[in-house]
Amino acid sequence: MKFPSQEKLEKYAELALKTGVNLQDDQRLMINSNIEGAPFTRIVARKAYEMGAKDVYIVWGDDELTRMRYEYADVEVLKEVPEWQRQMFDYFGEEGAAVLSIRSTDPDLLKGIDAGKVAAANKARAEAMTNFRNYTMNDRLQWSIVSIPIPAWAQKIFPERSEEEAVDQLWEQIFSIVRVDQDDPVAAWEQHNQTLQQAREFLNRKQYHKLVYSAPGTDLEVELPQGHVWKGGSAKTEKDKVVFNPNMPTEEVFTAPHKYGVNGHVASTKPLNYGGNVIDRFTLTFENGKVVDYKAEEGEDTLKHLLETDEGSKRLGELALVPHESPISQSGLIFYNTLYDENASCHLALGKAYPNNVEGGSNMNEEQLDQSGVNHSLSHVDFMMGSAELDIDGVLKDGTREPVMRKGSWALNFNE
Repeated sequence: MKFPSQEKLEKYAELALKTGVNLQDDQRLMINSNIEGAPFTRIVARKAYEMGAKDVYIVWGDDELTRMRYEYADVEVLKEVPEWQRQMFDYFGEEGAAVLSIRSTDPDLLKGIDAGKVAAANKARAEAMTNFRNYTMNDRLQWSIVSIPIPAWAQKIFPERSEEEAVDQLWEQIFSIVRVDQDDPVAAWEQHNQTLQQAREFLNRKQYHKLVYSAPGTDLEVELPQGHVWKGGSAKTEKDKVVFNPNMPTEEVFTAPHKYGVNGHVASTKPLNYGGNVIDRFTLTFENGKVVDYKAEEGEDTLKHLLETDEGSKRLGELALVPHESPISQSGLIFYNTLYDENASCHLALGKAYPNNVEGGSNMNEEQLDQSGVNHSLSHVDFMMGSAELDIDGVLKDGTREPVMRKGSWALNFNE
């Protein structure tokens, strides 16, 4: 696989370490990476050591071996997660390591594989990673996700291009979207985070009682928990207040919906890549927060298994607002990668909510979170439902209704 210039790769690696996880001196770094990204991962590791990392540990993945295992292994074997793997992730959580995921996966990796086998394996891994997920979803450590191209992903986006041309094109898109093509990407991200901070602070002052979504195929009302907290852009670790960026790119501000307060129907606007399969052109109908009906033109069986992960997977755990002017949206591309596609479009997430999306949520137990309307699940899967035709209204506690988005763009003045 062809890689860009060393200079560009080093700028990207530096951005991931400084702005993404904000690696601290004498801190351990764990990197999750695919073997096709090994040259870039080595650059990141070297830069991390140069920045003073105590140690760098790599968890490698291999798409071909992953598919092979699903093809040949029995479902009971796929449901087994070795105890040492759980202990390894828990160890890095307890150590307060920084965790960087370098995503580069074929969107059609598990196409044709029995959806039941995939669902069973995903559930088992989610159960095994429960403790570690608490570290990330409560911001108890720095974590970040970045992506790099691989041929299968690039040619899914640019099917008319040769493998080399598609990879080159995707590198260009990624560098532009994450601001690596700017003179000082770190400074550009600081400015971007300030813009997102303005939006989330405005929404936190508003404290809407509910949001009303209207678009072709979508007529949905979503109540918000009392004391809900909007987040977006950079985050801070719970204890030491270290600033980091969980997602690169990111264009969203998000909060938790009330798990029992979602009613109506919503239509997807972009394909959802889930577990190596694509779910596309689907609709969900909610009553009192729960999915009571669903349809999909592609991947309906995969959607069915997702919704059956557990009771919480039928409810929403996140709502995110993204203006249609997002650079990812303006690229006109479908990336078949949730990290990118979710930042091109307003989206919702089925499954677990971030506890810190309500005041004091990080210190609540499951019963207290439930009473606050915060959803719990083994899953957390974002799906895109925004477009240039989406209108959103905010309804205040006194019933006053005001525009939040019109035709996919902000209708709010954040300087008020």
